[in-house]
Amino acid sequence: MKPAPRPPFTMAGLSLLWRILLSTTLAITLLFAIAGWMIQTYAARSSQSSIEREIDISLHSYEALWSMRAANLASIGRVMSSMSDVRAAFMTRDRATIRDFAEQLWKMVSEQDASFLVLDPTGEVIASLGGQIPNLSDAGQLMSAASKNFPAQSFGYSMASGRLYYVVLTPVYVQSAGEPALLNVLLIALAVNDKLAADLKSSTDGTDFSFSAGDGVVASTIPLTTVHDLHTVAAQEGRAARLVVGGTDSLALKTVLRNPQGQQVAELFIVRSFAGPKQAINELQRNVAGIWLLAIACGMVLTYLLVKRILRPVQRLDRAAEEVIRRNYSYRVPIESQDELGRLARTFNAMCDSIQEAREELIRGERIATIGRLSTSIVHDLRNPLAAIYGGAEMLVDATDLSPDQYRRLAANIYRGSRRIQELLQELLDISRSNKRPVEVSHLHEIVGDAMESVARPAELQGVSLHCEVPVDLQVMADQDRLTRVFLNLLTNALDAMPDGGEITLTSRRDGNDVLVQMQDTGPGISDEAWPTLFQPFSSFGKKNGLGLGLALSRQTVMDHGGEMWAERNGALGARFCLRLPAALVKG
Repeated sequence: MKPAPRPPFTMAGLSLLWRILLSTTLAITLLFAIAGWMIQTYAARSSQSSIEREIDISLHSYEALWSMRAANLASIGRVMSSMSDVRAAFMTRDRATIRDFAEQLWKMVSEQDASFLVLDPTGEVIASLGGQIPNLSDAGQLMSAASKNFPAQSFGYSMASGRLYYVVLTPVYVQSAGEPALLNVLLIALAVNDKLAADLKSSTDGTDFSFSAGDGVVASTIPLTTVHDLHTVAAQEGRAARLVVGGTDSLALKTVLRNPQGQQVAELFIVRSFAGPKQAINELQRNVAGIWLLAIACGMVLTYLLVKRILRPVQRLDRAAEEVIRRNYSYRVPIESQDELGRLARTFNAMCDSIQEAREELIRGERIATIGRLSTSIVHDLRNPLAAIYGGAEMLVDATDLSPDQYRRLAANIYRGSRRIQELLQELLDISRSNKRPVEVSHLHEIVGDAMESVARPAELQGVSLHCEVPVDLQVMADQDRLTRVFLNLLTNALDAMPDGGEITLTSRRDGNDVLVQMQDTGPGISDEAWPTLFQPFSSFGKKNGLGLGLALSRQTVMDHGGEMWAERNGALGARFCLRLPAALVKG
């Protein structure tokens, strides 16, 4: 046998406390989830804006730092070119003299990591001093740029032997016939290398710098930097873009580096990693998650306590309603507040008072009505035996010529009538006291025979034939007098239903440890309106006299014997009543 399927889980199957608790928890969870998402989104946006600002600041810092260094180199060049000794030495046109004087001069004003070159007007190197001396393959182009700006300085980036330099060209000239005449050109070159990039990173609080030229990286503070990674940055200059550098999500800004002629020779990438902000965001997420869980737990506990306190009056009302269902109308709900629940408690108590008063009034009216109905029933049941006693006694008093048989017949009628009255009075006592008299082994044929003998004369007058098909040896455990009244009541009801004649057949058979008895008549049967209240007290249909206690008392008598009594719809004409009685055990 397959187990019954479980009903689907619904909120309606939970108590009000848990429904409120779950609903509140769900609301708190959603609110905190939305708040956490908003905080995380705001933090991510703020982090990106902050990094963009940091990159912009780094760019400005780089520009300021580089401008300061370039200005310093330019100042050195201007100072050196304006010195009279320098011009006098350069006017000699002697290369050895110019080289010796330039060496002495550079020792006094040298810039760390910078190189110093003296060029003649054709671009040929006369002297080279300082750090990494660039191999100027584009000296002619530099001289062309210097000639265009003459007598002002020229500066920009230049590539030499795969290295990137920042160069400052300062012309050394004399006034001749009112026009400046170029003597030589002082070239100060600052090498762009990893050390320079590291200095820039330290001065901008951790911003990475990467100088790229052609297909390679000239200098960088980013490990494992590739040109491909850097070239994924948007081509628009001065616009920050996202990229992955060395496996780390970063924000990069590209700046074009140009030579003195204004042509692009290299690119500078200013990169700021998201590692720090991401770590902060992850920490924020963990904190928000922890606060969220703690808030949910605290919210559930507080909600449970508050809701339980709020629902306490509702639980008392629920308990009071259960007491009313058990017909305890004297139960009252304590009133502890003046809010809606307090007003509901007062209304409930007032309702109980009204129900109790109405019930007591109904009981009083029902008692009076029951007394009247019972009195009518008693009068109706006593009328026939009293009439028999009164008629027999009157004939005995008035008649003087009665035969002995007539005397005996009248005495027997008077005896049966008085016995019937005694039985009715005893039955009323049994009903009022709920007495159950002891049972004994009785022959069912005799019990049914006594009942049929009592109604034989009225049945004969109405043309109703009685048929008893009860085995003589069939025995039951019964109070014979009470069980006889049961069959007598059934036979009387059948006779009342067949005033124009008919048949009544009573059969029985052994059914295990019980005896099954059936009584079938050929009357009109039981009406549809009588079925719902057939065995209820004071239920009477189609009878001019009587209060409807017969079937109710008969069924109760059978149940007192440990049996059952019911009616069947057999679809045929007439009524069928069935009785199940305990059979008497025959000793072997």
